Amino acid sequence: MLEIDMEFRKGILFVRLHGELTKDTVHVLNQEVTRVIQDYQIIHVVFNIEELTAIDQAGCTALYHNYQITTKNNGNVLVCGVKDRDIKKTIEQHHLLEFMYETSDELTALEQVHL
Repeated sequence: MLEIDMEFRKGILFVRLHGELTKDTVHVLNQEVTRVIQDYQIIHVVFNIEELTAIDQAGCTALYHNYQITTKNNGNVLVCGVKDRDIKKTIEQHHLLEFMYETSDELTALEQVHL
C-alpha cells in the first residue's frame, strides 16, 4: 500500500510517501504525482521518503521518470528522509542519487531550491 501526501509551497511540490513504493503500488505515484507534475509543469519537486517501508526497481524507475519530467521543465528533484538502510541501498543500486539531490529534511530541501 502507498499513501501520498502532496503540498505545493513556495514554488515546490512536496511529495510525502508512506508505505511501499513497489511494482504493485507504483501506479498510485504515476496517477497522483506524475500527472500533477506533467499537467502543471512543476519545476521543483521534493520527495520525502522518510515513511517508506520498501522500494524496488519499479519504484526507483518511477522516481527517475519524475526527475526526467522535471528536468525538461528546467527544474530539479530532491529526495529527503533517506534513513532506512535497505531503502538507501536500493536507491544507490539504481543510481538515483547521481541524478537527484539528497537532503536530510524538507527544510533543508527548501533552502537548497531557493539558493
